[in-house]
Amino acid sequence: MIERDAVVEYADALLSATASGVPIGPFSEGDAPFEVRDAYAVQRATLERRLAAGDRLIGRKIGLTNTVVQRQLGIDQPDFGFLTATMHVANAGALRRADFIAPRVEPEIAFVLRSGLRGPGIGAADVRRATGGVCAALEIIDSRIADWRIGFVDTVADNASSSRVVTSPRLVPLHDCDLVRERVVLYANEAAVGDGTGAAVLGDPAEAVAWLVNALAEYGDELHAGDLVLPGAMCAAAWVAPASTYRAAFATLGDVSVTFG
Repeated sequence: MIERDAVVEYADALLSATASGVPIGPFSEGDAPFEVRDAYAVQRATLERRLAAGDRLIGRKIGLTNTVVQRQLGIDQPDFGFLTATMHVANAGALRRADFIAPRVEPEIAFVLRSGLRGPGIGAADVRRATGGVCAALEIIDSRIADWRIGFVDTVADNASSSRVVTSPRLVPLHDCDLVRERVVLYANEAAVGDGTGAAVLGDPAEAVAWLVNALAEYGDELHAGDLVLPGAMCAAAWVAPASTYRAAFATLGDVSVTFG
């Protein structure tokens, strides 16, 4: 692994890009080797900085569970990132497009856990038993790496390209929702720009959460009661334009929306 000083330097570069809106070059194109464990160390360092500044961890996100999104980004495996309180946006909230670099929005089925989960050996059935309910969500992804020119290690270091999460307050019990067949249509200013089902998320969103729990265990981490978990996009992400409203209409979970000024 790279030295701790390098981890801190990379984390500082990402935090500076977030604050300034000026993206940086890919770590994967640098002269020094940069491996997956290095990337997760950088991600962890950025989280530690946020927590030290008063932010609070509220859950996790899984990225790249949808083959359409993988093809969009040229990556062929899932990754994970963190969600903090400052990243959370209430349903029908408003954001400034100028606060982002190159944002995209994607609909997801968000899990809220009633009990913790620790791997290895966790399966979808374990996830279902630990889930208090699911709700409609939109994730705003953004890349602090210039022009989304990312390899796998770049998006991992950059918190799996996560920026904000918008959730509906309506929590639906799992017995009232078929995770695999749940359908969503994504609208931009009421024009449909994407659609999909839960089956697009590793075949079953609960399988994606199980993957996350087992992946976290490799880094000595776990999920906790009350955690919010985003399992991945149900369709291709839509580019965000100024003065636009994005709404995800779910068959069972209802609607969730966000407006960019």
